[in-house]
Amino acid sequence: MSSVESHQEQLSQSDPSPSSNSSSSFELIDMDVGSLYEPVSSHWFYCKIIDSKELWIPFNSDDSQQLEEAHSSGKDCNERVVPTDGGRYDVHLGERMRYAVYWDEPPSEVRRCTWFYKGDKDNKYVPYSESFSQVLEETYMVAVTLDEWKKKLESPNREIIILHNPKLMVHYQPVAGADEWGSTSTEQGRPRSVKRGVENIPVDIHCGEPLQIDHLVFVVHGIGPACDLRFRSIVQCVNDFRSVSLNLLQTHFKKAQENQQIGRVEFLPVNWHSPLHSTGVDIDLQRITLPSINRLRHFTNDTILDVFFYNSPTYCQTIVDTVASEMNRIYTLFLQRNPDFKGGVSIAGHSLGSLILFDILTNQKDSFGDIDSEKGSFRTVEDQGDVPTLEEELKKLQLSEFFTVFEKEKIDKEALALCTEKDLQEIGIPLGPRKKILNHFRTRKNSMGVNRSATSASEVNIPKENGDYLDVGIGQVSVKYPRLNYKPEIFFAFGSPIGMFLTVRGLRRIDPNYKFPTCKGFFNIYHPFDPVAYRIEPMVVPEVEFEPMLIPHHKGRKRMHLELREGFTRMSMDLKNNLLGSLRMAWKSFTRAPYPALQASETAEETEAEPESSSEKSSEANTEETPVEVKEELPINVGMLNGGQRIDYVLQEKPIESFNEYLFALQSHLCYWESEDTVLLVLKEIYQTQGISLDQPLQ
Repeated sequence: MSSVESHQEQLSQSDPSPSSNSSSSFELIDMDVGSLYEPVSSHWFYCKIIDSKELWIPFNSDDSQQLEEAHSSGKDCNERVVPTDGGRYDVHLGERMRYAVYWDEPPSEVRRCTWFYKGDKDNKYVPYSESFSQVLEETYMVAVTLDEWKKKLESPNREIIILHNPKLMVHYQPVAGADEWGSTSTEQGRPRSVKRGVENIPVDIHCGEPLQIDHLVFVVHGIGPACDLRFRSIVQCVNDFRSVSLNLLQTHFKKAQENQQIGRVEFLPVNWHSPLHSTGVDIDLQRITLPSINRLRHFTNDTILDVFFYNSPTYCQTIVDTVASEMNRIYTLFLQRNPDFKGGVSIAGHSLGSLILFDILTNQKDSFGDIDSEKGSFRTVEDQGDVPTLEEELKKLQLSEFFTVFEKEKIDKEALALCTEKDLQEIGIPLGPRKKILNHFRTRKNSMGVNRSATSASEVNIPKENGDYLDVGIGQVSVKYPRLNYKPEIFFAFGSPIGMFLTVRGLRRIDPNYKFPTCKGFFNIYHPFDPVAYRIEPMVVPEVEFEPMLIPHHKGRKRMHLELREGFTRMSMDLKNNLLGSLRMAWKSFTRAPYPALQASETAEETEAEPESSSEKSSEANTEETPVEVKEELPINVGMLNGGQRIDYVLQEKPIESFNEYLFALQSHLCYWESEDTVLLVLKEIYQTQGISLDQPLQ
């Protein structure tokens, strides 16, 4: 007992926990209830490795209950696979491992937790292993039942645990080298608190997600493997996006949830960066990368070069194939795991990811019969009419005399499209005709549509100088765009450079009648300071200047600094108009010629009436120059790309962001994952397709 008393003295000196006197008082209190033992309640945790550190995260209450029921079900429990986290992860009970379902991720250890001790450097509690927790629980049960405390245990890691009483249980780390001479472990250093049951540790345990899935949204990332300033992956960022949506459903769709009209929206990430950089391109780049400023060059190779990869026909084909095949694969797997799913599908893309989705969508076909099953390529304009022969093409170029040469070599139009200048030289075509032929057939090849439809509604047009439209396809002409296995309801673009890329490709205007062949909606959402984002509506209606739609604040009002700014703007406009009116009146009275006395009264009446008219004019001027909201109420026809609705939607900047636009530029491009305003707009538009509107905004 002397050793235990010395441990207790050490504990009272090193830890502000209850002293020996207080521990004896605990003993007296608990002696009355010593025989009342209740089994500990368990909770399931999984382990995540973050920055080489283990972090134990609790499952939500519904998932933990499911796992506990499966664990207690009987002999075959070790073979059970329990879906958790809304079906995005599977837990294999026998292995005690958690596996991602829809994407690649290292598996996580799973543990049924009952006893915990405080960690090294933080206040987070770490669970003991299941076997040692059982030993602790048995020891605790004996101590409570017999009211015999000051129990001392040694863990498999040579750690010392002492149960002084139900309220005071401590844990000592083993001392390095203590057993070199065969001595036993002793407790030294500052003791750590030991807790029994998850209800006694500070940890947030969330409720489960609704089982019903109303809509599925695929989210495609932009350049690089990291998607925000914390260098997190697309999986982690989409997890944040999903969490924000679940919170907003509870606050802004409360009535629909209470009436069991809605469940939730599932957001699933689509990763194309890893497959692209696993093609061996990184090794090729490393050979030619300069050794100086190594970190910056590695960052450039890993991120910014993704833009150049997408402009390369070879790697562009890899990217679009990866994105489309991943979405098709995940969609098929999702339907297998959710056979009762009857909802729609939408897609969202961030930065370059939105451009990839835009190109894929513009190259879809509304019916399966439009696709050439053998070649897997889309019809061109020439498929819709009479195709000119090689002889006719040469006649147009006034080079008919060379047709016999091509005929002798058995070269048709398809073979000619594959010929190089050296090939034509070898068969005897002179330099001048050779250049004309190659230029003509390359131009013809480039003008063949990647996405041609019989209807003008699915074409994007560039106006010629004479006012006619030149029909062109959107996307890269040498890329065969794969087909999606579903028709997306809405396409959301976050911080998108689509407008810039289309302009650089030579598209000066989008035909107002143009719409995606298989997608009805398109929302271009951006932060006003996002340096990568561009508008779309000015390409549809270039002759009209108007502001984008302002996305409402999720609390149902404008941000304070924007209201103040608009108030000051209106005040300055009023002052300007009143000042101009006064100056106008003064100038008129100063320049007015002298009148006879008889006309003076009439003039006075006119001058009395003039201020009214000037005030009326100023009020009219006010109505003409009043804020953008008045203009926004007027219907603006922005074409059929979003079913006749507005396309460009701008977020409200935060007050701190308005102080320095450049300082928050990069952050603005990565702000969408945790933006309640963005998520609320997405939810509102998705549920509107089901006839469900959000509640009144919170004040």
